[in-house]
Amino acid sequence: MGKRAAIAEANKPIRKTLRPCKAESKNWDTTENLYIEGDNLDVLKLLQESYLGKVKMIYIDPPYNTGNDFIYRDDFKQTQQEYDEQAGLFDEDENRLFKNTETNGRFHSDWCSMMYSRLMLAKNFLSDDGVIFISIDDHEYDNLKKICDEIFNQNNFIGTLAVEINPKGRKNSKFISISSEYCIIYAKNKKFSYFIENIPKNAADMKEDEYGNLVHNSGKRVLVGENSFNSIVIDETSDKNYAVYYRKKDNQIEIRKEKINQSNQTLIKEGFKKYYSYFNNELRENTYTKNKFLELFKNNALEFTNTKIYEKNFSEKIRIKSLIVNKNYMAIINGRKQEYSIQLTTTGAGTYLKELFYVNDSPFNASKNLNFIKLLISLIDSKDFVVMDFFSGSATTADAVMSLNKDDNGKRKFILIQLDENIDENLKKCVSNIEKKNILSALTICNNINKKHFITEIGKERIRRAGDKIKADNPLTTQDLDIGFRVFKVDSSNMNDVYYSADEYNQGMLVNLEDNIKPDRTDLDLLFGCLLDWGLPISLPYTSEQIENYTVHTYNEGDLIACFDENIPESVIKEIAKRKPLRAVFRDAGFGSSPEKINVTEIFKMLAPDTDIKVI
Repeated sequence: MGKRAAIAEANKPIRKTLRPCKAESKNWDTTENLYIEGDNLDVLKLLQESYLGKVKMIYIDPPYNTGNDFIYRDDFKQTQQEYDEQAGLFDEDENRLFKNTETNGRFHSDWCSMMYSRLMLAKNFLSDDGVIFISIDDHEYDNLKKICDEIFNQNNFIGTLAVEINPKGRKNSKFISISSEYCIIYAKNKKFSYFIENIPKNAADMKEDEYGNLVHNSGKRVLVGENSFNSIVIDETSDKNYAVYYRKKDNQIEIRKEKINQSNQTLIKEGFKKYYSYFNNELRENTYTKNKFLELFKNNALEFTNTKIYEKNFSEKIRIKSLIVNKNYMAIINGRKQEYSIQLTTTGAGTYLKELFYVNDSPFNASKNLNFIKLLISLIDSKDFVVMDFFSGSATTADAVMSLNKDDNGKRKFILIQLDENIDENLKKCVSNIEKKNILSALTICNNINKKHFITEIGKERIRRAGDKIKADNPLTTQDLDIGFRVFKVDSSNMNDVYYSADEYNQGMLVNLEDNIKPDRTDLDLLFGCLLDWGLPISLPYTSEQIENYTVHTYNEGDLIACFDENIPESVIKEIAKRKPLRAVFRDAGFGSSPEKINVTEIFKMLAPDTDIKVI
């Protein structure tokens, strides 16, 4: 029950794969973004090896467990009978679906189990300096915090942001009109995650130095002067042991090796002032080496006071050490004063979606504000990293990544995962008029674009439209902006399942054993299935070419080469081997006999001995 069941679910092996859907994708050949349809638990398992430690930021907006807001295929019940009695729902493929209603005696436990297994897997994706942001409201905040304390370690808790959802408060609140929800932040390892340092500084905290450069008033580093943090001088030849003589009138500097009680009287008489590092009358090392100090001096990056020399703080960004709150202020951006807004709010998201899809009502009743997600992403001190969202819903995260890349010429990539929820089924279950209007709007969008009534179709269409709008509005600066995405869908394994015992075989079955690959699978299915099996990313480029009329696929310039044709001649095998790929894949039916398979091995031993060969 509970945690034990969730751990077992997370560790359960999976016999599924991701099938590429090139026709539903955008810019398939060039994009590094991913949109994956299916149960996120399945997808997280399938991507484990391929993206282990490669995601710098995860943002999720999971179901808040309001009693009617999540359906997943997890089974945390002790027996099938108990589970079926409580669930009573099946999808079109006869997979059990779980609806967590308040009448369920395990209302909180089932939600916690669902989240625990997914967060367990999510942690593996984060890089050492990675961060996860989770939106939540009052319903499960306490339980979510305890789960995250256990999975990510409470020492890696960064903080909780209060996010405005309605400045006037929700009308349906019974006792207190709730106006905010929360965003919980955890680091993979707090020691490495110095991430919140991309908020522009307030112009009021900046001043111009004598050269006209903007300098922050506080947070300056002491380079020479009284300093308790620096080491006592033991080795007098150290590069960090030196005295500084400075004359302000002509900005002249001299560097000397001197003891604490020594001074060059000639320089003093010429108007120089001596600076040295000390504490409790003991000589201390300076902060930087002599060469580094002189470099900063040359760049006018030093500030001289009566007793100390500081390094000027030119940075326009500030590390947040306190609560981030909604505010507008004059900031320094690219050396100029500009108005800056911190939007910790979800308001306005509905209006944006209505305008994007040309509908009267938003298709989602709780989608996140685009600028809120952009703000979270901008807190990461990099412009080139992977953002993952495995409860992607309306695909705001993808929109935010593209928009922020447009703003700062970034190279961020996204991986979005969304359950293929049936909108018609959601309409049957909705209880409020507001929710019904949202769902009817979603159905209108699906009909307008001539797509099946699934939330995933709206998500994909939102990314297409948002990307096109960004390019149309910014034609001169977005030529290289990646607004594409590869679509994949969870499906059963590419391989036939054979579970017959020896006495169950008959001669008629033998024909089915000629090829262990399912007949409906394409070359692309097999290629990307192999990438997952080998733990390779599925977002990198590949090429396909004809060699003697046989199709050969080369992934990421030789990380893997595959040929899935039948009866491959020796000449083609040799050509593949000559390219010395790291990995080579063939299908069993590619060879007419066992001797031919052995011959392939020998060819690679001779021409590419380091290549890892697999036959599927």
